[in-house]
Amino acid sequence: MSGMSVEEQQTDPHLWLEEVTSDRALDWARAHNEVVVDRFATSDRFSELEHRILDMLDTDTRIPYPARRGRWLYNFWRDAEHPKGLWRRTTFAEYRTENPSWEVLIDLDELAANEEENWVWGGAAVLRPEQSLALISLSRGGADAKVVREFDMATKQFREEADGGFYLPEAKSQLRWIDADTVYVGTDFGPGSLTESGYPRVAKRWRRGTPLTQAETVFEGEPGDVMVSAGYDRTPGYERHYVARATDFFNESVYLLEEGDTLRHLDVPTDASESWYKDWLLVRLKSSWEVGGATYPAGALLAIDLNEFLDGARNFEVVFTPDAHTSLHGYGWTENHLLLITLEDVQTKLYVLTPGPGGWAREPLADAPPMATTNVMNLDPLEGGDEFMLTTSGFTTPATLLSGSVGGPAEPLKQEPGFFDADGIETEQFFARSDDGTPVPYFVIRHRDRRDEPGPTVMSGYGGFEVSRTPAYSGASGMGWLERGGTWVMTNIRGGGEYGPEWHTQAQKENRYKVYEDFSSIARDLVTRGITTPQQLGAVGGSNGGLLMGVMLTRYPELFGAIVCQVPLLDMKRYHLLLAGASWVAEYGDPDDPKEWEYISEYSPYQNTRADRTYPPILLTTSTRDDRVHPGHARKMAARLAEEGHTTWYHENIEGGHGGAADNKQMAFQAALIYEFFTQMLMEDRKG
Repeated sequence: MSGMSVEEQQTDPHLWLEEVTSDRALDWARAHNEVVVDRFATSDRFSELEHRILDMLDTDTRIPYPARRGRWLYNFWRDAEHPKGLWRRTTFAEYRTENPSWEVLIDLDELAANEEENWVWGGAAVLRPEQSLALISLSRGGADAKVVREFDMATKQFREEADGGFYLPEAKSQLRWIDADTVYVGTDFGPGSLTESGYPRVAKRWRRGTPLTQAETVFEGEPGDVMVSAGYDRTPGYERHYVARATDFFNESVYLLEEGDTLRHLDVPTDASESWYKDWLLVRLKSSWEVGGATYPAGALLAIDLNEFLDGARNFEVVFTPDAHTSLHGYGWTENHLLLITLEDVQTKLYVLTPGPGGWAREPLADAPPMATTNVMNLDPLEGGDEFMLTTSGFTTPATLLSGSVGGPAEPLKQEPGFFDADGIETEQFFARSDDGTPVPYFVIRHRDRRDEPGPTVMSGYGGFEVSRTPAYSGASGMGWLERGGTWVMTNIRGGGEYGPEWHTQAQKENRYKVYEDFSSIARDLVTRGITTPQQLGAVGGSNGGLLMGVMLTRYPELFGAIVCQVPLLDMKRYHLLLAGASWVAEYGDPDDPKEWEYISEYSPYQNTRADRTYPPILLTTSTRDDRVHPGHARKMAARLAEEGHTTWYHENIEGGHGGAADNKQMAFQAALIYEFFTQMLMEDRKG
C-alpha cells in the first residue's frame, strides 16, 4: 500500500484489499469466488460450454503458429496432455507436412513438476546464427516478473549458474545476447536500480563467468523514467550496439553505443518509432515534424540512409502518408523489400515497397479479404530471403496461414477448422456519430435472422495506448454468444490506433472523455438502429478496457443491462502508486497534480460510485498474480459497490497474470463464466 496518505486511510475503508497476498484479502476473494461459482458455474449449460472451449484450446487441429529463426521454426504449444506447454521446433520443410514432427526442447509440465514450481512460459531468446543457446523466461503463476535462465539446445538442459550459465532471479528484467559469452542485462541490481514503474533503470554488459555484481554499466536513466534497455543488431556487416531510454510510455530516446561506450543520439522526435535495417533508417511519426525545410504529418513513415542521417542529412523519403481513412498498422523487412500493412477503415491492405535508384516502388503484396484482418509474420531478412508468412481471419472465418515470397503468390500452409456454427452469421460495419460529431466505426456480428428485431447484444471496447482492434476469429464468443442468438459488437473508439496516432493522441489525458463519449455513442446508435435495447445491451472490456467499463457503469448506467469488467484500472487516484501504474501517467495524467486530478476525478470510477443511482449488474474479474494492473482495483470496486447495495459479482483467479489465466483450463473457465453471466443477465429474466 505504498504512498497511502493518512487522509486516504481515513476515507477509504477498503485499502486493506490492496494487500495482494494477505490472508484477509485472499479469504475475502475466495468467499466471493464461491458465490460466483455457485451462481454461474454449476449448471450443465456452463459445463458444456467450458468443455467445448477447452476442447478448442487443446485440440491439435489448431494452427501451431511458428516463429522463424533461419532454418528453424519455433513454437510454444499447449494441449490437454501438456497444459503448461511444450517449447519445440521443426524445419520449414517438415512444417509444410500435414503432421509435422517436432523436436521438443522444453516440457514445461515436466520441469514444473520436477522443480515444484508453478512455471508459466514467458518466452525464449535464441542466440543466432548458431541457435545452440537460448535465454528462457519463466514466471510464477503468470506474473510479468520472470526468472531468466540459460538453456543449452544440444543437451536440452539448463546451464546452471554455478557452471557459468546466465541466470536472473525473479524481476521485471531484460537479458539480450551480444555473443555466446556476453549479454546486455537490466534487472533489479539493488536499491535505486529500478524506475518508479518497477522496470530496469540501468543497462549493463555482463560477461560469462563473472558475477552479476561485476557487470559493466553502459547506461543509466532517471528514477522517473519508465525503462532503460540495451541491445545488439547482429546483421552481418551492419553490426550495431544501441541503448534506449523511455522517459514515459510514449517517448523514448535511442542512442547508438559506439567504441568506448560513446553514445550517439538518433536525433528524431522522442514520440516517433525508429528502426534500422542495413543502410536504411525508418521513422514512423506520431506527431507532425518540421525538419530539413519540410513538414511531415503524424502517421507518416519516413526513410533515409542511416549513415547520411548521422552525418547531418535530413532529406527523408516518405514511404507512407496517411489520409482520413488510412493508417499504417505495421511494417517489416524481407532481405530486399519493405512490407506494409495498412488499415483502410479498419480493414487491412498489404503492400510491398522496393527501394531503388529512382525511389521506392510500391505494389500490392497479396489480397486481403474484407471484414477480416491479414497480418504479415515471420520475416527473417538475415536468413529467410524475401519469404514471408500471412495469417488472415475474420469474425466468422477461421484463421488461414499462408506462405510466399515477394513476387510470387501466397499459398495456403495451414487452415484452422471452425469451432462454432457460423451458418447465417454475418458481419457488418457501421459508424456512430460521437458527441463532438466524429464518426466512430464498429462491427456488428449477428445471424441474419436477427436483423428485424432488437436482441441481446454485447459490445467490447478498449480505447487506449494506440492499440488497434481489428476483426479476428473467436471460437469462444461464437460458441458462448453467437450460437445462442446473441449479437457481438467490436468497437473502434478513439484512444486506439485504427486511424493512426492522432486517433490516440486526441483522447489522452484531459481529452480522455472522448473515449467514453465514443463508446456510449455506439451504445445509443445500436438502439437507434434497432439492433438492441438498453436492457438487452451488455459491455465487456479488460485492463484499460476495464477502466472503460467502470466509467460506463458510473457515468452511463442507463445504457446497459449488464457489464463485465476484467483486470481493470478503477481507482485512478492511486493507479500511479500501484505496480506498473507510474508508467501510464503519459496516457491518463498525474493524480498528484491538482490540475490533472481535476479532469481525472471527473471519471475515475472508484471515486464516482453513488448509492442513490441504479447500476446494471456487474461482474468484476482479476488475478492475484497480475503484477501489471493491481488486483486491488477490482477488489476495492467490488467491495464499494456491494457496500452501496449494487448487484455485484467478483471473481479472482489466484494465478494467471495480467491475461487473467495461466493455462487453457483457466482460460476456458474465464470465457465460459463471462458468456454464462451475459446469458443470465441479458437473455433470461433476472432474479436475485
